[in-house]
Amino acid sequence: MNDLILLVEPMIPALRRYARALLHERESADELVQDCLERVISRWSQRREADDTRRWVFAILHNLAMNRLRQQTRRGLHLAVEDIDEAELSIPAHQEHRVTHRELMRALDLLPDDQRAVLLLVAVEDLSYAEAAKTLDIPVGTVMSRLARARQRVHRMLDGVDPMPAAASPDTDPPAPPHLRRLK
Repeated sequence: MNDLILLVEPMIPALRRYARALLHERESADELVQDCLERVISRWSQRREADDTRRWVFAILHNLAMNRLRQQTRRGLHLAVEDIDEAELSIPAHQEHRVTHRELMRALDLLPDDQRAVLLLVAVEDLSYAEAAKTLDIPVGTVMSRLARARQRVHRMLDGVDPMPAAASPDTDPPAPPHLRRLK
């Protein structure tokens, strides 16, 4: 039990950060982390000693999040007026850093779930490509491909270019901009 506390407790802030990025709601993310920790505790004896504990715990959190997102998609979103935070209805401040932050968060929200998950695990949580591949149970090449597409789309969105035309599927790359020559 001491191993569990020593290995898992330092991961809680990173788990919360990843859960919030996936679910976009603080309360739901905290519930997800709680569910994840309960599952980690109940299945600690099933963990393979050779496995990387961090990868194992992130895989549990990711799988729980994907199940929850699929369930929300099936059920739809229901909010009572009383439950809406007044801060969400107010006009936000116009400071540049807040605008930039919101643009980045909006760009992340518009990414397909598979690309967002890879980008968050590699860029934010600092997992290696191999660790991210094991966490998501996909090949390393797929991680690299999704990461490249995610980075390209985020850059294009932040530059104001539409990253995904209406007819395109999430797995296809956006059309490349035309090449222009510079004349002096």
